[in-house]
Amino acid sequence: MHDSEKPAPGELLLIEQFVNTLDTEEGTDALDGAWPLSMGLASTELAASEVERLVRFREALRAVLLAHNGSPLDSVTVGELSSLGQEAAVVVGFGPNGEPRLEAVASSGASAVIARLLAVIARADAEGTWERLKICPADDCLWAFYDFSRNHSRTWCDMRVCGNRAKARAFRLRR
Repeated sequence: MHDSEKPAPGELLLIEQFVNTLDTEEGTDALDGAWPLSMGLASTELAASEVERLVRFREALRAVLLAHNGSPLDSVTVGELSSLGQEAAVVVGFGPNGEPRLEAVASSGASAVIARLLAVIARADAEGTWERLKICPADDCLWAFYDFSRNHSRTWCDMRVCGNRAKARAFRLRR
């Protein structure tokens, strides 16, 4: 069970949903060729090879979000993100009131989806909300959640489930 009462704000919700297409607790993966289409990220269903690139991107993002929660981030993951991002074109555009914003360049396939997601991440980073998107460190969970706590100290996706399990485990180890 995952706490979905407070989803990530604004477009960052799209990143949360993307990462949470893999539910390790249930053993399901909703990321297929139709998912980007259903989310308005693609104009057609993606081929299996394109979905494989999205899975690599998702898992690299998961590692970054785990790092937001204190886990180490390795250079291989950063390299994977950089490599996948090089094929995704993002440009600076302007909104209706003249405000600058990052936008994905119209292309197709996984590159277009990755570009759109990278634009969302860059905006969230500029707004100071990117670091608040985290992954629950429970090995049997790994669910993305947004940390709404004042001091950015939330660790678990749901304190009643994952947090309670971790505290009970720590208590048993101390005994």
